[in-house]
Amino acid sequence: MQSHWEHFDHGADIGVRGIGPTEAAAFEQAALALTAVIAEPDTVRVVDRVDFDCEAPDAELLLVHWLNAVISQMALHRMLFARYQVQIHGHRLKAHALGETLSGLRHGPAVEVKGATVTALRVARLRGGGWLAQTVVDV
Repeated sequence: MQSHWEHFDHGADIGVRGIGPTEAAAFEQAALALTAVIAEPDTVRVVDRVDFDCEAPDAELLLVHWLNAVISQMALHRMLFARYQVQIHGHRLKAHALGETLSGLRHGPAVEVKGATVTALRVARLRGGGWLAQTVVDV
């Protein structure tokens, strides 16, 4: 299965969906879809690294915590991330994101993502193999 991300319509907000051969890969792709709400991921250089450590009582809330941690770090460091590496052990996630400082000239006008929600929240194995991780982000 090829890892990929996509957006889906949800009223005034935006759905982010990651699909991958593993749960961790689906979480990586969901975070990449989050980046793509703000700017084209291919325009983001890999310059700096930020580490993450998240925990939640179940996989769905872990996805929300993960994406909200990414949003928080983007705002705190004024960064965008182009690559994510995620490891999941039970309901604990360790990850790092690679990216650079936001540049209005290179990345274009940015949409501000306020947070990940529990709307359309789903983390599940797919019938044909692989994993799906999705939710709606508030913009």
